[in-house]
Amino acid sequence: MATELSMRYGCNPHQTGARCFRPGGELPLQALHNSPSYINLMDALNSWQLVRELKASTGLPAAASFKHVSPAGAAVGVPLSDELRQALFISDKAKLSPLACAYARARGADRLASFGDWIAVSDPVDLATAELIRVEMSDGIIAPGYEEGTVEILARKKGGDYKILQIDPDYEPAGVESRELFGLTLEQPRNNFVPGRDYLSNIVTTKRDLSETARRDLLVATIAVKYTQSNSVVSSWEGQIVGAGAGQQSRIHCVRLACGKADRWHLRQHPAVRDLRFRKGVTRADRDNAIDLFFEDELSTAEETAWRSTFRQPPERLDVSARRQWLDSMQGVAISSDAFFPFRDNIDRASRSGVSYVVQPGGSKKDDVVIAAANEYGMAMVFSGVRLFHH
Repeated sequence: MATELSMRYGCNPHQTGARCFRPGGELPLQALHNSPSYINLMDALNSWQLVRELKASTGLPAAASFKHVSPAGAAVGVPLSDELRQALFISDKAKLSPLACAYARARGADRLASFGDWIAVSDPVDLATAELIRVEMSDGIIAPGYEEGTVEILARKKGGDYKILQIDPDYEPAGVESRELFGLTLEQPRNNFVPGRDYLSNIVTTKRDLSETARRDLLVATIAVKYTQSNSVVSSWEGQIVGAGAGQQSRIHCVRLACGKADRWHLRQHPAVRDLRFRKGVTRADRDNAIDLFFEDELSTAEETAWRSTFRQPPERLDVSARRQWLDSMQGVAISSDAFFPFRDNIDRASRSGVSYVVQPGGSKKDDVVIAAANEYGMAMVFSGVRLFHH
């Protein structure tokens, strides 16, 4: 391992001369192909922590799709249904390893946000995972290793400009971390908290049962929210993020974003969407954009014309009733909040997106009102006592 890793530039191309180093020691990572940028490394190091903690907590292979230092998606290796495969443009003939399933779910959580993402996986990249990554628009990847032939597959991406990093899975950073801001050094203990089973022990609602899948999904949402820019709320289902509301000043806006994205994720699997027939030559990214606009009710005339031109035959949009009927079929969603819910409006909005399980720190002056709202909807809510801000 080297003692220093040169970077293309800092946060922006005009910030030249950027570098990554570890004072007094070797770096625990190396660039196998191309030099990353500052933002690439920010995404790589945050996403690596997320996937290794997901695997430690669940025992399953994990993957994350990062954009601008927050996860667009994260997941563990739960098998995909035929409907989800079709919604994610994955052939029913493709053989998926558990790691490939984790990556497919992470990338598929929010395909618009994941365009040009940074990928992290908890296990060495296998051929099945590399083949899925090969066809997606991505900037780079960090992994603890690469099986034979996978680096060569990935290195051809982006015309050879793809970034490939390998990290030592045994590396543990110091217990104190620091960063420099405006010429001043800030220092704090690292956030070493990793939720385990005891994290979900303080159930404060009338509904008190948590199935194993509910516990898994609450852990997935919590570890994801730990690495999502605050304020943040993350929703999860079937072992993956289905919506993330990141970096909002108001918590209700976090919930609206997370739940709105979860709704879109589920609607993407509607038979009407899976039956869309695109013109020959329409790219994966353009198909993603067209599917997103399929659920928009107000388009400009030019926008509508361009949208209709992507199909062999323009489809009829789903009406509000049809959307609601499909969304009501998604129940058992879990959400995690990095800080307490101050008002019941967060619970009210979550109820419309199939949320059955909630974990939050608690500590609001209106905890009793929030608990009462959860009871009205038959939700199980945990007070963890742990705030997880990430900046």
